[in-house]
Amino acid sequence: MGFFLAREMAAQWAVLGLLAACLASAAKESVLNVCMDAKHHKIQPGPEGALHGQCAPWKDNACCTAETSTGAHQAQSYLYSFNWAHCGVMPDKCKRHFIQDTCLYECSPNLGPWIHQADTSWRRERILNVPLCKEDCEQWWEDCKDAVTCKENWHKGWNWTSGTNRCPRGTTCQSFKYVFPRPADLCEKIWSNSYKYTLEHRGSGRCIQMWFDPAHGNPNVAVAKYYAQNGRDASPAPWAVLLLLPPALLSLL
Repeated sequence: MGFFLAREMAAQWAVLGLLAACLASAAKESVLNVCMDAKHHKIQPGPEGALHGQCAPWKDNACCTAETSTGAHQAQSYLYSFNWAHCGVMPDKCKRHFIQDTCLYECSPNLGPWIHQADTSWRRERILNVPLCKEDCEQWWEDCKDAVTCKENWHKGWNWTSGTNRCPRGTTCQSFKYVFPRPADLCEKIWSNSYKYTLEHRGSGRCIQMWFDPAHGNPNVAVAKYYAQNGRDASPAPWAVLLLLPPALLSLL
């Protein structure tokens, strides 16, 4: 009797393990090729044949529309009424990084492993700690070190009384290299830890590229898949997934 009971229990646990693995696999797949729930994002990614300028690399599969891609290139964009030149004109070589940053945020369908809930009036989801390639972050800092700003966190704390962002009272305009002494300071602090500075290199499959040549495909597809399968926060552990099952279903196993 005990032998048959033990065998039945073993079979039940095998079924539970298989079900957990299936659910975990589905959870991993659910963060691939998705758009976040935010102000200008499409519900689902898809082809956009007329994306503007620096957003064009995402035209085959994008979370942004052509209109959004045009707005990403405007100095004082209607997208968020944000003015990059709040401390004077931003140099073009620096501005192109902020345009690319906006294109990545608005257009990429490969940020799913780093999407988190957000409690703001203008978006329900945000990205957090996206691993940015070393070269992309360091070139951003190098090209912007002589640009000028009055704040290290551009997500909050501005004076919006004029309808666009102005430096809050008591702040001073300084070069980026003083506000952000290291590349990691710029990439991680400017958008409230949306990005994470890494030592991973472009083409490694372990970091998100802001810049890529679409003629060679989108390298961030493989990066998202890697972190969905291996990243700590990408998906729950297989047995943890069982906690999501209704008790009635578990009782049948």
